[in-house]
Amino acid sequence: MAFDKATRNALQKFVARARRLLSEEFTRQLQASYGMDPTSGAVADMAALSHLDNQQQQTAAILRETLHHYLAITPGKSAQERSQQVLERMVREQAFTLLNRLAALRMAESRGVLFESLARGQASQGFQLYQMVAGPALGEVGDVYRQYLLSLFDELGQDLPDLFDRHSPQGLLFPKDSVLLDLLDAINHPDIAHLWAEDETIGWIYQYYNDPDERKAMRAASAAPRNSRELAVRNQFFTPRYVVEFLTDNTLGRLWFNATDGHTRLRETCRYLLIKPDAPLPPVTRPRDPRTLKWLDPACGSMHFGLYAFDLFLPIYRDAWDWEQQHGAGSLDTSSAPDGAFAPLSQRYPDEMALQRDLPRLIIEHNLHGVDIDPRAAQIAALALWLRAQRAWHEAGVAVQDRPPIGRGHVLAAVAPPAEPELRAQLAEQLDFLDADLFARTLQLLEGLPELGVLLQAERALPRLIREVYGEHGPMFRDADQAQWHQAEERLRRALTDFAQTAHASYQARLFAQDALAGLRLIDLCRQTFDVVVMNPPFGALAAGTKERLGKAYPRSKNDLLAVMVERGLELLRPGGRLGAITSRTCFFLSSFQKWREGVVLGLAEPEVMADLGHGVMDDAMVEAAAYCLVKT
Repeated sequence: MAFDKATRNALQKFVARARRLLSEEFTRQLQASYGMDPTSGAVADMAALSHLDNQQQQTAAILRETLHHYLAITPGKSAQERSQQVLERMVREQAFTLLNRLAALRMAESRGVLFESLARGQASQGFQLYQMVAGPALGEVGDVYRQYLLSLFDELGQDLPDLFDRHSPQGLLFPKDSVLLDLLDAINHPDIAHLWAEDETIGWIYQYYNDPDERKAMRAASAAPRNSRELAVRNQFFTPRYVVEFLTDNTLGRLWFNATDGHTRLRETCRYLLIKPDAPLPPVTRPRDPRTLKWLDPACGSMHFGLYAFDLFLPIYRDAWDWEQQHGAGSLDTSSAPDGAFAPLSQRYPDEMALQRDLPRLIIEHNLHGVDIDPRAAQIAALALWLRAQRAWHEAGVAVQDRPPIGRGHVLAAVAPPAEPELRAQLAEQLDFLDADLFARTLQLLEGLPELGVLLQAERALPRLIREVYGEHGPMFRDADQAQWHQAEERLRRALTDFAQTAHASYQARLFAQDALAGLRLIDLCRQTFDVVVMNPPFGALAAGTKERLGKAYPRSKNDLLAVMVERGLELLRPGGRLGAITSRTCFFLSSFQKWREGVVLGLAEPEVMADLGHGVMDDAMVEAAAYCLVKT
C-alpha cells in the first residue's frame, strides 16, 4: 500500500526535517537581514537597515507592515509579548508556505503538468532548458535556479493565488542555496519519491507538519484550546480513506442513487453504499442538474473528503449527460439555480467528450466547498483539488495548454476581520454614510471568526443589520433584505478592491482589504443551502472565549464541539440533504449528550447509516470513533 506505516513514518521524518530547516532559516533571515527577532520580539528601525539593497529594503518594509497588521488582531499582556507572538507566526507561515509550494511543484511534475524541475534539483530538465535560454545574465547557477522557481510560482499563482502569490504575507521569504539543496535532497529521497504521484500525500504533509510535542504541551497547558491555532493543531487528525468513502458514498452517492432510481455509474464506484435489497426507492421525477448540487466540508483540512467527492462527481455528470440524451435538453431539474444560470448540458457542449474536458472546472467551480480555521489548510485544500483536476485532465488526454483555468474555487480560510481603526476610517471616507455603517457593523459581526469558522452564524444577523441600517421594508422584508444585502455587498466589494489597488495604497491597506473580503466570502458561503455536508469535525472542549457565545447559539449541543458542528452542519443543509461525520462514539450514549441526541440527531434529522469503528481509526487520536449519516427532516 502507498501509505503503509513505514511509508508514513518516512514522510513524517521528511516533514519534520523540512519544518526544522525552514523555521531555522527564516528565523535567521528575520534576525540577521531584516532586524526582526522572533526570539525576543525586538524590531529595529528601518534606519538601521542601510546595509540592505533596494529589493531587501522593500521586503523589510513589507514585513513590518505585515507585523503591524497582525498586531492589530493579536491579544497579549505586553507589546513585546505580542510582537514575539506575531514574529513567531510569520516564521511559521513563511516555512509552511515554502514547503507547500515545493510539494506542489513536485506533485505537478509527477502528473506531467510541469517540466521536471525538482526531481533532479539543478540537473532537472526544465531548469536546464531555462538556463540555456537565460544564459549568464542572471548570475550564478544558484541565483538562476532561484529565479526559475520564482517564475514557476508566478505561473501557478494564476490558478492558486492563495499558495503561490509571491506578494502574499505568507510567501515573502526564500531560503538560501544550501538550505534549498538540503530540502531538495529530502524531497527526492527514495523512501518517499513515489508518494508525489499520490493525491493523499499533501494531506499527510498537512497532518505531520505540526510538532507532536507542541500538541502535547498545548494539552498540558490548558484543557480547552486557548486560540484558533491551538484549536486547529489539537484537532488535526487525518481521516482514513475507507471512512472517507463510507461517508461520501452514503451521502452524495446515496443522494444521486435515489435521484436516478439506481440507474447510475455509482453502482460500480461506491463500494460502501449501503442499500437494503427490499427498500423501495423514492419516486423519480427528474434528477438535479449536477451544477446545482452543493457539497460542503466545514472543517476541510487538506480536503481529503473533497478529493473523493470529486471522484463521484465525474460519473454523476456523465449520468446527467445520458439522462439528457434520453429525455431531451432541459429535462434535468435546475429549479434551485438562479434564473437562466445554466443552459442544458447538451446545448452547452457539442458532445460528451467536450463535457468531459470541462468536468474538472465544473466540479471545482460549482460543487465543492470547504472552510477551515487554519489558513494552511486552505492553501493545501485548494492545491489538492487543483492537482486532482490536473490528474482528471491527464487521464482524459487533455493537453496542458488546452485545460481551462479553474479560478479560485470555494475553499475559504476563516481569518480574523481587519482591526486597524485608521484604515477603517480611510475606507469609510470612500463609502456613503449607510454603507460605511453597514461595513463597520459587519466587521463587528465577524469578531471571533478564527475560532468559530462556520459556527459564527453571521448570516442570521444580516436581515436585522440591513433593517437597522437601511430601514424596514414592510411585510415582504425578507426578500427585500436579501436584495439589499446583495447590492450593498457588491458596493463594499468594489470599494475594498479599489481601496487595495489605488496607487497610494500601502501593503497593510491591501492586507486589510483582503481580510475584509475573505469575511464577506464566508458570509456568502453560509447564506447558501447545501445538499451534502461531510466532516471530521473538531471535538472536545470549546475554545476559550467562545463558550458563552456558542452556548447561546447551540444550547442543545454546547457541551462538546463535535455536537455543535453536527448541529450547524444540519442547519446548512436543505430538507432531505445528507450529513456524514466521523466523531467520538461517546456522543451516542453519554447522558451529557441527551439533549443533542433528542433535539438534533432525532429532532432535526433521521439517522440512516452508522458504523461503530472503535479505537485506532484516526492515526494518533486516542478516541473511539463512529461514522454516521443523517438525513435532514
